[in-house]
This record gives sequence, structure tokens and C-alpha cells, in this order.
Amino acid sequence: MGKRYLIDSNVIIDFCNGKLNLECKNLLLNIKPEISIITQIELFASKNISKQEYALLQKFVSICNIHSVNVDLVNSTIEIRQNYKTKLPDAIIASTALCKNLILISGNTSDFKNIQGLHFINPNEL
Repeated sequence: MGKRYLIDSNVIIDFCNGKLNLECKNLLLNIKPEISIITQIELFASKNISKQEYALLQKFVSICNIHSVNVDLVNSTIEIRQNYKTKLPDAIIASTALCKNLILISGNTSDFKNIQGLHFINPNEL
């Protein structure tokens, strides 16, 4: 089985707005996208989202495999929160990647770079 990727909200927003570099855009176009339930919440939580962007995000999310929270993920999130200065949403996203053996794609390098065992790609460095 090939590599699998968990996509953070900032990457999805940049993809939908045409702001990703060509390498990352091509990567996203050639994988089955996977996201955390937290990412789904983050994508639609803004009051200022335009109807056009909302429709693009809905289309993107409709083809994603969305990972929900389970006991293993909760325990992993607790461990990350205890060992790193990570906000709860980012800890859940990192735990999802770790528990599901996914490579995380996120532009938020500072949020994830120090978490041991997390495979992480910054889309700006592809």
C-alpha cells in the first residue's frame, strides 16, 4: 500500500484558493485525501467564509476519508498535550496522524515539528 496523508485545514484552504505550489497541488490531486474531524470543523467554523469558498470546501471534504475520535486517539492526544506545548486541536490532528500511520501535510511547522514519531511535510518545502 502507498503512502497515506492527513491534510491540515491550512493546506486545504490554500488548495481551494489556488495558493499551493505545483508540487503540493499535484500530490493532493493524486491521493485519497484524509482529514481529522477537527480539520472538518476548522474548515467551516468561520463566519466570514464566502459562498464560493464554502462550496469548494464542501466538494473537497465530500471526497475525504474523515477520521473521528476514538479511545486510542484520546489517549494519544493526552500524551501529546502532556509532553508538548500543543493546542488541543493540533494535538488531536497530530494524534490522528500517529494513530492512523499517516503523513501530516501542514503549513503550521511550529505546531508539529517537535512531536516525536510524527511524519510531517511542509507544503512550502515540496
